[in-house]
Amino acid sequence: MGRMARLPSVLDPDDLPMAELCAARLDGEVMRIGHGWCPVDEPDLPSLRAAAVAPGLPSPFVIERRSAAWVHGALPVPPPVAECCVPHSARVSTRSLPAGMLLREVAITAADIVVIGGVRCTSPDRTAFDLVREAEPVPGAVGIVAALFAADADAAGRVRSRLELAHRLPHKAAALSRLAAAEDAAADQPSLTRYTS
Repeated sequence: MGRMARLPSVLDPDDLPMAELCAARLDGEVMRIGHGWCPVDEPDLPSLRAAAVAPGLPSPFVIERRSAAWVHGALPVPPPVAECCVPHSARVSTRSLPAGMLLREVAITAADIVVIGGVRCTSPDRTAFDLVREAEPVPGAVGIVAALFAADADAAGRVRSRLELAHRLPHKAAALSRLAAAEDAAADQPSLTRYTS
């Protein structure tokens, strides 16, 4: 007797028709998470959130900024549009982009990337670095970065060091100011328990 194939933890219309997903949601069997659907009894782990940012995300893509902050547990809900990047050296076609995704080409090293549940995501340090150095302030960035720092007491020092050592970094003074505000906010937060994958 053959075994039934197990569905992935995060579903999308490629796995089940949208009508079935909506019916399962109405029956209380699945819930929306990010851009996917998952069983209501699935534990809320970083690996589940990473898979839900953009189900079926191809290999050169890396979850970043607020989407990465959600994966790392620093945001209670994902941003409405998935934020991803690819290394400058990657050759990707924008036609392969999943719907509802922002994509940037960035300079990124292997040390800036962690793999969570098989999905590439910026590390907490790189996520904080990106959020504080945006030209236009990211809404809620100070609180998000503070939450990332509350999970790792040494992260603020590493991010500060990276900012201070960066040459010709646009908006460096603003980034250092946002970082200082995040450090102050993190000092006021209790240490948070994080799930690990």
